[in-house]
Amino acid sequence: MSTARPFERNTPLRTSRAVKTAGVLFGMGAGGLIDGILFHQLLQWHHLICFSCHPGATIEDVRRNIFADGLFSVVAFSLTVAGVSKLWSALRTGEVRLPGRIFPGAAAVGWGVFNLVEGVIDHHLLQIHHVRPGPGQLGWDLAFLASGALLVLGGLRLMREASLGAPARLSAR
Repeated sequence: MSTARPFERNTPLRTSRAVKTAGVLFGMGAGGLIDGILFHQLLQWHHLICFSCHPGATIEDVRRNIFADGLFSVVAFSLTVAGVSKLWSALRTGEVRLPGRIFPGAAAVGWGVFNLVEGVIDHHLLQIHHVRPGPGQLGWDLAFLASGALLVLGGLRLMREASLGAPARLSAR
């Protein structure tokens, strides 16, 4: 049984690169899952590859969309599991301390990296889909990139504050 206290606050920082890597992997996977669930399934704004995003789409086009979205979800889920597995491995020895802001910060960075990479490649370079096709699609695509940049910057700030030993801020309300 490990004696690790994984989310200690106000402790000397002995975080490992493995914890940060775990957070980034987890964030990339979770970001992909959220994208797939929200934009592909619930809002149905687009699919990974928009075979049916045109007026003449057939049922076979819809099936190909669903299959491509399924592959996308498998990759996103695999990244999430890899992140959790890496975090578990890093913490189970009890030698790594994890201040409360390191993992969430790294996860935000991972989610932001997902948005930036997916947005640049799929929306702009390959143009296999857009966040919301049709009028104003460039605005939606740019907002998606901006959300990725904000997630990366916010996550880096959280990790930097933790690395500087900044005490966790708890609301007194």
